[in-house]
Amino acid sequence: MLSHNVFFTLKDASEERCQKLVDACHHFLAPHDGIVFYAAGTLTADLTREVNDTAFHVALNVVFIDRAAHDAYQVSPKHLEFIASNKDDWSKVRVFDSDVAGAV
Repeated sequence: MLSHNVFFTLKDASEERCQKLVDACHHFLAPHDGIVFYAAGTLTADLTREVNDTAFHVALNVVFIDRAAHDAYQVSPKHLEFIASNKDDWSKVRVFDSDVAGAV
């Protein structure tokens, strides 16, 4: 599986603007073939241990069944529309992609 984690820092970090981006994630990014896990939400502000990275406002976590599903998602019309519709609100975007395996 391929885990695709995206951390958005917004120009306007108000609760309203953060929720707008989370809602856009749900609308444009959740319904794609090959997704085995999807979630989007905001920073948990009260988790401030030394190891917590708090330099973002909205997080997106998508796990794809394989690399091919990830690659198809990257060029899908809905993904490209999400970027075009929201990129002006971002001051920084960090993407962390990793090959993962689950365990119980």
